[in-house]
Amino acid sequence: MKITGKFEINNIYQGDCIELLKNIAAESVDLIFADPPYNLQLNGELYRPNQTKVDAVSDEWDKFESKEKYDEFSNSWLKECYRVLKKSGSFWVIGTYHNIFRVGSIMQNVGFWILNDIIWIKTNPMPNFKGTRFNNAHETLIWATKSAKSCYTFHYHAMKAMNDDLQMRSDWFIPICHGKERIKINGKKAHSIQKPAELLYRIMISTSNLDDLVLDPFMGSGTTAAVAKRLGRNFIGFEKEKTYIDVANSMLKKIVSIKKELLLYKIENPKPKVAFGNLIEKGYVKIGEKLYSEKKDKEAVVQADVSIESENEIGSIHKISAKILNKESNNGWDFWYVLRNNELISIDSLRYAYKRDFSNKSKADQGSAN
Repeated sequence: MKITGKFEINNIYQGDCIELLKNIAAESVDLIFADPPYNLQLNGELYRPNQTKVDAVSDEWDKFESKEKYDEFSNSWLKECYRVLKKSGSFWVIGTYHNIFRVGSIMQNVGFWILNDIIWIKTNPMPNFKGTRFNNAHETLIWATKSAKSCYTFHYHAMKAMNDDLQMRSDWFIPICHGKERIKINGKKAHSIQKPAELLYRIMISTSNLDDLVLDPFMGSGTTAAVAKRLGRNFIGFEKEKTYIDVANSMLKKIVSIKKELLLYKIENPKPKVAFGNLIEKGYVKIGEKLYSEKKDKEAVVQADVSIESENEIGSIHKISAKILNKESNNGWDFWYVLRNNELISIDSLRYAYKRDFSNKSKADQGSAN
């Protein structure tokens, strides 16, 4: 599949991202993750107290003549990202105190609408060896859309489930790459600022969908592509350094995609707003019919007033199931079944059938009226 005449998806291309971005069609990308140069402006080499040299970010691609040149660079690539992002898309950028405030300001000038800033708190940060400042233990991500009116993707319930049924907060505690995750060449880091897969996993799970197209204009050693492939997303990446592209492609060969049926966000589908009485009125459940527990060891009879009776107890599907389970309350939709062709069918599934049937009828009626 091609997104333009030049690029095939699920590939990483070598070159300057600003020039390459110009070859992507406008509003064709669902999600962009950008990890641009930080312009760290490090002065001299850094050593630990034992006089061993720190493997810091000293790469040529992170160096700019001045802040003005960095701003000019940022403005150029951000404009192109804004152009290629869909109106419903999400844009993510990560940085440190050296650059994120400048990037955030330029983003707003370009037209992006900021939704959140996320603080990635590193649970295992590199210490401040000189002891002259606070230990810099976080980086900042900005999540944005094209405008305040964008209908962007956000899987709220999935993120809440990920956070033990608590609303996901904007402080993410994730360790930096270490151990087997850290890619090395001849004992040295393959990339000085390799991002942990867990960080990209959370971004893609929360703000993109299966088969979406993810763009990374600064692909580096390929974490974005690897996570996209694993999560059933398509990707396209740009990177200047061939060495990094080779590392990324080597890693991609080892990635196994998760089965699609496990990536469907079933938790995001709200329960139909259908009352038990609706099912009786439309004949999905009949007056006088028996309801059964899953093991068929308990049963109840449906009454004309929509209550049910079980062992001389009368009440709603919820109250009677709670009574049987000796609980204060219970969701009767998950407890009761009806018998259809000698097979137990959950009354909860009948709600979906009701919604589907009458939604289709409503659409047909509208079509006839037109």
